[in-house]
Amino acid sequence: MEKKATSNETLPLTSKKDVSDCSEGEDCKGNGLLVRNPKSALRLVEDGNKVHPSQGDKGEAAQISNGYSGVQSSVPCNGMGEVEDAQSTAPAATTTTTTTTSTTCGAEGQQQLKELEDRETWSKKIDFLLSVIGYAVDLGNVWRFPYICYQNGGGAFLIPYTIMAIFGGIPLFYMELALGQYHRNGCISIWRKICPIFKGIGFAICIIDLYVASYYNTIMAWAFYYLVSSFTAELPWTSCTNAWNTGNCTNYFSKDNVSWSLHSISPAEEFYTRQVLQVHRSNGLDDLGGISWQLTLCLLLIFTIVYFSIWKGVKTSGKVVWVTATFPYIILFILLVRGATLPGAWRGVLYYLKPDWQKLLATEVWVDAAAQIFFSLGPGFGVLLAYASYNKFHNNCYQDALVTSTVNCATSFVSGFVIFTVLGYMAEMRNEDVSEVAKDTGPSLLFITYAEAIANMPASTFFAIIFFLMLLTLGLDSTFAGLEGVITGVLDEFPHVWSKRRELFVLGLTIICFLASLATLTFGGAYVVKLFEEYATGPAVLTVVFLEAIAVAWFYGITQFCNDVKEMLGFTPGWYWRVCWAAISPIFLLFVTCSFLSNPPELRLFDYNYPYWTTVVGYCIGTSSIICIPIYMVYRLIITPGTLKERILKSITPETATEIPFGDIRMNAV
Repeated sequence: MEKKATSNETLPLTSKKDVSDCSEGEDCKGNGLLVRNPKSALRLVEDGNKVHPSQGDKGEAAQISNGYSGVQSSVPCNGMGEVEDAQSTAPAATTTTTTTTSTTCGAEGQQQLKELEDRETWSKKIDFLLSVIGYAVDLGNVWRFPYICYQNGGGAFLIPYTIMAIFGGIPLFYMELALGQYHRNGCISIWRKICPIFKGIGFAICIIDLYVASYYNTIMAWAFYYLVSSFTAELPWTSCTNAWNTGNCTNYFSKDNVSWSLHSISPAEEFYTRQVLQVHRSNGLDDLGGISWQLTLCLLLIFTIVYFSIWKGVKTSGKVVWVTATFPYIILFILLVRGATLPGAWRGVLYYLKPDWQKLLATEVWVDAAAQIFFSLGPGFGVLLAYASYNKFHNNCYQDALVTSTVNCATSFVSGFVIFTVLGYMAEMRNEDVSEVAKDTGPSLLFITYAEAIANMPASTFFAIIFFLMLLTLGLDSTFAGLEGVITGVLDEFPHVWSKRRELFVLGLTIICFLASLATLTFGGAYVVKLFEEYATGPAVLTVVFLEAIAVAWFYGITQFCNDVKEMLGFTPGWYWRVCWAAISPIFLLFVTCSFLSNPPELRLFDYNYPYWTTVVGYCIGTSSIICIPIYMVYRLIITPGTLKERILKSITPETATEIPFGDIRMNAV
C-alpha cells in the first residue's frame, strides 16, 4: 500500500540542504525546498506567491492544490515505472488518491525532470495562437466549405454546421489543447500518462500525418507553378494560342462573338490539365506516366522552405507564422472587396446563401456538416497536442480553443463570399446559371474557375500573384503543423536518440516526405492525390479521434481530466463540456465514421472514373495507419507480466506521473 509521510519529511526539489533545524509548528522553505511539518498546514512561499491547499488530515502528506504532491516518498519502482506495493485494482478513471507517492523515481524520474526543464516554450502567446489558426485555416476553408455549403442548402446548411461545431468539433478541439498543455508530451508518449494500452493511437497519427504530407504539398506545388506563371503581362491561361491548347479551346471572354458549346473547354482548364498536371499523358492509376520536372522543382523548393521554418522548433516556426497566418486574411479582404464590385456578384451571393430548408431533412447534409467542421478544426492529427505541449502550464487554453475555432469557422464563411462573388461574375459573363459555373469542386474550383475569373479582371496579374501567394501561405501553415506533430511525437518518445539531433531528424523527415510525394508528381499524379485525399485521412482520422475520446473520457476518466483542467486554469469544466466529452462527441464521431464507411465515395476526376480496385486500395491505405492501434494493444498485453486481469489493469492505468512546473519546483500528479 502507499506509504504515509513521516514527521518532518522533506523533498529536495532544487537543493539537498538539511532542514532539520526547523522549529515545530512552522513551515520551512529554503532555495525552493518544500518541507511539510505535520502540525501545520502547508504554506509554500515562492517568489512572494503563496499557495494554500485545501485542509486535510495532518497525518497525510501535504498537497499542493488538486492532485499534486510537493513531497516525494521513497516507494520503490518497478520496471514499468509503477509503484510496486501500490498496484491499483481499479482503472485510473476512478483514481482520486491524495496521499504522497511518487511514481517517478530513479533514472526515469531524473530523465523526466531534465526533459521538463529543457522543454521549449513559445516565445509569445500570439505565436501559439497564430500557429493554431494557421493550422486550422487551410486550403479546405477556401474550396471545400463554399462548395459543401451551396450543395447542402445554402444558408440552411449553417444550422447543422453550427450545431455540429458546438457539440462535436469545438469540445474535441478544446480536449486536445488541454491534454497537450497539461501532460506536455507529443502524440505517442502522452499515452503513458493517460492510458498506456492506447499508445498505438500515437503511431497511427504519425503515419496519417506522413500520408498527408505526401500529397498535400503537391497541391502547393501546383499553386507555386501558377505563381511563377503569373509574372507575365498576359496570364498564360487567358488565350487559346498556346502550344498545349486543343481545337476545343473556347475563350468566351474574348472580344469576338464566341458561342459556348457542349464540347467547349476554357483556356484555364486546358492550362491546368494539359500544362500543369499533363494528365493527358497518363491513362489512369495503372499508367501514371513520367515525372514532371517542373512540379518536382516546385515541390523541392517548398520542402526547403518548410525545413528551414521548423528545423529549430516552435521558436522559429512561431515567427514564420506571423507572415503565413496573417497574409491570407489581407488577401481575402482585398479579393472580397474586388469580387463585390464585379458585375453579377449578387447572383453568386444569392446562390451561396439562399436557404433550401428541405435539405435539413436529408441525412447526408448533417453528415457533411459534421465532416466539414471536424476536418476544418483538425483534431486527431497530433498537431494540437504538440503545439499545446509548448505552452506555459497555466495558459488559458479554454479561451484559446474558443477564439481559434471561432476564427476558423468565420474564415470559412467569409471565404464563401470571396468565391461566390466571382462565380456570379463568371455566370454573368457566360450568360449561364451559377449552378453551371459552380460545377467544379476541390482544387479545380481554385485552379480553373477562380483562376479564369481573375485572369479576366482589370489588373489581372496583380490579383493572380496575390491569390496564389495566399494559397501558398495557407498550405505552408498546415504543413508546418502536420510535420511538427510527427516531430514532437517522435522526439518525446525517443529523447535519448533524437533530443539533441532535432535538425538531423527534421532533415530526414522532409526527405522521406519528398520521396513519398514523387508518385503525385507524375503525369497521373492528380489521380493519386484524389485517392489519398479521400481514403488516407478521412475514416482513419475519425477512428483515431473516436478512440482518443473514449480513452480520455472512459479510461482516464472525465473526473480526472476535469481536475487536470482545474489545476491549469483554476476552474472546472461545466456539465456541458463533460457531457460532450463523455457522450455527444464520441457519438458524433461514430455517426460520421459509419456514414462514410456505409457510403464510400465514387471517385471521378476530370473524365477518369476510378476502377473498383482503387476502392480496395483506398481502404488498405486507410487501414494501414489505424492497424497500429490493435497491434500495440496485443503487444502491450503480451509484454505486461501477471494474469490477464492484472495485465489489463496495468495497461489501462497511467504508468508515469505528469511532472508539473511550479516556479523552481517540480510536482508529481498522482
